Amino acid sequence: MGESRVYALMHHEDDPRKCTAARLVRAGEIRIARDVRKIPPGAVVLDPEAAKALSREDVAAVKKFGLLVVDCSWNRLERFPRLRKGLRHRALPFLVAANPVNFGKPQRLCSAEAVAAALYIMGEKGRARRTMAHFRWGETFIDINEMLLEGYSAAPTSAEVVKFQNDAIGSLTVAGDESNVEQ
Repeated sequence: MGESRVYALMHHEDDPRKCTAARLVRAGEIRIARDVRKIPPGAVVLDPEAAKALSREDVAAVKKFGLLVVDCSWNRLERFPRLRKGLRHRALPFLVAANPVNFGKPQRLCSAEAVAAALYIMGEKGRARRTMAHFRWGETFIDINEMLLEGYSAAPTSAEVVKFQNDAIGSLTVAGDESNVEQ
């Protein structure tokens, strides 16, 4: 099967010159979802409030129906659109942003980072890198998250993605605590 279809539902809440989803549309990497009703039932929606993590379990659905990113402001996340039934809502596991607005902040990804992370997790690593190549800071996103992305992409199920995430965060916390211990 070829590359996954990726759609963006645009809310036009940020500066169009800085909008990463708009840049990816212009570059031909993703398509605009002008009418969410035309997104095929079964498509996977990246939703930070979803109860289930994105994993390789979702590859078949994404290949067949597509992946949807909702491009809206983090400041208005409570208004995240409740999209029609039949779409599979999935959250991305723990990652750190590299975009200039939220650099270094956990879970504050821009649309391009979310799309690239989803593609990477589902095994489209080359396409994830190509997606991020449209941004000066794009390679940094992959670099700082590579260990996590590799682990997530190796996990076959959502439960195993969450387990890897928790183990990875736990080891980061322990390593961070050890540096503060007096000798």
